Amino acid sequence: MRIVVFSDSHNDYYALKNIVLTHKSTNCFLHLGDGERDVDDLRNAFPNKAIYHVRGNCDWASQSPENGILECGDKRILYTHGHLHAVKFGLEALKLYALKIGADIALYGHTHQAYTEYDNGLYVMNPGSVTSPRGGAPSYGILDITGAGVVLNVVKL
Repeated sequence: MRIVVFSDSHNDYYALKNIVLTHKSTNCFLHLGDGERDVDDLRNAFPNKAIYHVRGNCDWASQSPENGILECGDKRILYTHGHLHAVKFGLEALKLYALKIGADIALYGHTHQAYTEYDNGLYVMNPGSVTSPRGGAPSYGILDITGAGVVLNVVKL
């Protein structure tokens, strides 16, 4: 199964739309916060796609969840914006929380910096920001889960 992951779109719906159009055969998309209105527009444009999201620190007055869990085969995916796990100061709190809830994969945003890691059985990815990256090009992530394992990729725009 392929999951496209994006974060921190900050009112750039067209960046997300272009990514979805690039991945027409993909049915599952995760937005990791700071772009809730963009996600609403995306759902209206692509009603047959599964588009999940969590709220970020800039999603004012949002009633969306802070964390999400997605079960994909035998893998459990935690997806979150990351600000409540203090990801700007390191990933230890996020990793501990992910392991505590039995996640195999932890996805986060907030830092606007793309990152992938495999640490002690936990896959970790930040897809970066599709509009305002810090220290690199705009980007998004691809998570592939197959019988052979998990692959994390960051795609630069």
